[in-house]
Amino acid sequence: MMKGILSTLTAGKKKSSSNGKINFMPGFDTYSENTRELKRIASLMGIDYTVLSDTSDYVDSPNDGEFNMYPGGTKLEDAADSINAKATVALQSYSLTKTCEYIAKEWNQDVCVSRPWGIKGTDEFLMKVSELTGKAIPEELEIERGRAVDAMTDSHAWVHGKRFAIYGDPDLVYSVVSFMLELGAEPVHILVHNTNKEFEKELQTLLDSSEFGKDAKIWGGKDLWHLRSLLFTEPVDLLIGNSYGKYLWRDCGVPLVRIGYPIMDRHHYHRYATIGYKGVINLLNWVVNTIFEEIDRNTNVAGKTDISYDLVR
Repeated sequence: MMKGILSTLTAGKKKSSSNGKINFMPGFDTYSENTRELKRIASLMGIDYTVLSDTSDYVDSPNDGEFNMYPGGTKLEDAADSINAKATVALQSYSLTKTCEYIAKEWNQDVCVSRPWGIKGTDEFLMKVSELTGKAIPEELEIERGRAVDAMTDSHAWVHGKRFAIYGDPDLVYSVVSFMLELGAEPVHILVHNTNKEFEKELQTLLDSSEFGKDAKIWGGKDLWHLRSLLFTEPVDLLIGNSYGKYLWRDCGVPLVRIGYPIMDRHHYHRYATIGYKGVINLLNWVVNTIFEEIDRNTNVAGKTDISYDLVR
């Protein structure tokens, strides 16, 4: 879809010189706050940019008493001029494969993929953007990084060594697994129904880079019924995925951390960022507090199981 939109809007718009901008492509991202976070980071760095495309206000518009059919968004003229940008940074790979290939070949533009999830992913994203633009990473972002590291240090002992299963689309799964490995969590079952060889090779490289990823098994082309069987035969401590996982939680008793799309049985998750250093804290909050809620559920019988029903954790 993105390739079709861009090829139509940019037809005949190529100029002899660059406009100096950076294109950012979020890909298939239903967390509206991620686009706002991306724009905030770019503004803090003083970057002239275009988001292809900015859907944040479409799916999260304010209720101010006035009807607006098309709130916010990316201007058509800005999208048309994206062909003249200095470079394009894609925040996902497998939802944007054809678009990235098109931009590199037809626009003759530098294209890179950088997923700003977790500490390492955000570090690499900021350094890449700084390299492309010549802009320094501001102190405000360095302070945010320190807060994220501090939060991870606070919760590390509760997440380290936890075995987890995850399911979802390739880019989401890769990003969340990368974040969980930073915490010392151990992926066991990784289920991606719409996988491909390139993704599995990239994910396996990530798993091989960490001592915590050595026991992970990638299940390509499988569904949640298959994962249900795996959770019975080889149980884990946590399940990470969208709302459909609640049926596995019910059947298998594995606590569900809701990350992904769709999230239909809880409200407002899309209003929280999952990218950047602020996203680190949000992801950590969902993971570690799911662990605490499960501990409370298992230790809430007075005089029998409440030896660990602690007020302070």
